[in-house]
Amino acid sequence: MEFGIYSFGDIHQDPTSGDRVSVEQNLADTIERIKTADAAGLDYFGLGEHHRPDYSISAPATVLAAAATVTSRIKLGSAVTVLSTEDPVRVFQQFATIDLLSHGRAEIVAGRGSFIESFPIFGASLNDYDSLYAEKLDLLLQLNESEFVTWTGHFRPSLDNQQILPRPSDAGDFPGKLDIWIATGGNPESSARAGALGVPVSYAIIGGHPERFAPLFDLYRRSAAQHGHDPSTLRTAVAAPGFIGTDSRIAKDTFYNYWIDSMSRISAERGFPTPNRETYEDMVDKRGAIFAGDPQEVADKIVYVHGHLGMDRIGLQMDWSGVPQSLMLESIELFANEVAPRVRKALAA
Repeated sequence: MEFGIYSFGDIHQDPTSGDRVSVEQNLADTIERIKTADAAGLDYFGLGEHHRPDYSISAPATVLAAAATVTSRIKLGSAVTVLSTEDPVRVFQQFATIDLLSHGRAEIVAGRGSFIESFPIFGASLNDYDSLYAEKLDLLLQLNESEFVTWTGHFRPSLDNQQILPRPSDAGDFPGKLDIWIATGGNPESSARAGALGVPVSYAIIGGHPERFAPLFDLYRRSAAQHGHDPSTLRTAVAAPGFIGTDSRIAKDTFYNYWIDSMSRISAERGFPTPNRETYEDMVDKRGAIFAGDPQEVADKIVYVHGHLGMDRIGLQMDWSGVPQSLMLESIELFANEVAPRVRKALAA
């Protein structure tokens, strides 16, 4: 199993101290986190795309390119690229460049995004929400297969045997190609689509009980088999909130202040019921979606969830509402040096 971190560059005011990190400082902190994860032996670091004042990263590819020059082994990807409002040609070129800079370590996790602020910024209509994504995903996958592309669609100019450069690195696990994933928050159509296309899929599980996603994992694998793909060769990931400390109760109490701050704001925006401490305690329990606690507790939960879903990667979002850098770095180290070895040992047994 692979172990990773993903981040949106949260710069909201720290609900505990009242401090607020600038965009400039947060970007510097993000690079330090990626370097720490790389040195500690984690497998993946993903950066999300948002266009809001509470997040610092609107151009993940730029930050990932910077990270590529100061790391040596960790995979670097988006989490996610909001493909519906991007030009797939530019996305491909940007990540092919990161792949070359990193010697084959770039990934694209393509999704529709959990927020919709990019639609008016880039002149896209929400009425075309699904068709935009389907068409642009089709083009992105074609770009990955061939240097010369002929393609016609509705939302961007056609391509007539056009050469698309640069091409990805010949190093890494996918020589000459990018590793492209589909991201979903639990839409069955997305699981079926990813399976039919034969591409890996990442599930964002930020609430409830992860085991309830088992039917979607099954749907993905059935769809893959029905379309001629070997499900055993396809990869799945779980992306979820998480935070690790040396003391279980202290870690949970610490993370609660940041998690509840973010979730209260997001719930108010979307008209969802406001979560509370009872909600949180249910989600940090063994069956819940928040992987918070001491290393053994978090490792046990990952093993438990793996027993239901069989995922190949677990990615944790730790920096909700501006978790301080010192706590972030400690959590990353514990994840790599304490949690990952225990999970691997348990799964091997």
